[in-house]
Amino acid sequence: MIPKLFIVSTPIGNYDDITIRAINVLKEVDFIICEEFKEARRLLAHFNIEKELISLNEHNENEASIEILQRIKENKSAALISDCGTPLFSDPGTKLVQMCIEGKIEVVPVPGASSLMASLVGSGFKLDKFHYAGWLSPKSDIRRKELLKLKSIKEIIVLMETPYRLKSILTDIVKIFGNNTNMAVGFDLTLPTEKYLRGTSADILKIVETKNLKGEFVIIINNS
Repeated sequence: MIPKLFIVSTPIGNYDDITIRAINVLKEVDFIICEEFKEARRLLAHFNIEKELISLNEHNENEASIEILQRIKENKSAALISDCGTPLFSDPGTKLVQMCIEGKIEVVPVPGASSLMASLVGSGFKLDKFHYAGWLSPKSDIRRKELLKLKSIKEIIVLMETPYRLKSILTDIVKIFGNNTNMAVGFDLTLPTEKYLRGTSADILKIVETKNLKGEFVIIINNS
C-alpha cells in the first residue's frame, strides 16, 4: 500500500452535496483527521462510516501533525476533513500537508463543496478574478484599517466572518467603502434557510438590522 494523504471536501450544510468519490475515500482510508470529533462523527454516522478519528486543530496542530505523519509513513492512508467544506481555507492542516510534501508522501485533493465558490457564483458579479481577504480582525479599529487597505484593490473582494459579527462588519464596510457599494452576502448556504442578499452596502445593512439575521455567511464586495 502506498501511503497517501487525501484532502477531502465535505458538505457545508446540505449532506446531499457530498461527492461519491469523497464517500469512497472516507470508507477506504485507514483513519480520518478532523477538527472536532462531534462534527466528524455526525457526518460519518450519516453515511454509515466507521473510522478511527484523530483530532488536528489550532490548539494541537504541531504535535498532531508529527504524530499523523509518522502513522502515514507506516504505509497508512489518511483523509483530512474540516468541520465543513474544503479543508485548509482558514482551517488547520497546512502544516501537515507541507510535512507530507516534504516527506515525499502523495497528497491527493478530493474537491467538493466550498462556501467561497458557492458565494461567488451566486453573487451575480463578473468573476474573471477576485481577491480572497478571508477573516479580518475582530477588533473594530484594526478591522477598519484592513478594510481601508482593501478599498484600494479594484477587484471582487471576498470576506469571511463569524455569524455574530455580521452587523459590525457591514457597518464598517459602509463607513469605509460608502453607502452605494455593490455587494452580495451568501447566507446559510445550501441549507433550507439559504438566501442571498444583493444590493448596495447600505441596503444590505438595513436588511440585516431589520431582520436581525444570524447564521453562517460570506461577504462579496464588488470593488472592481
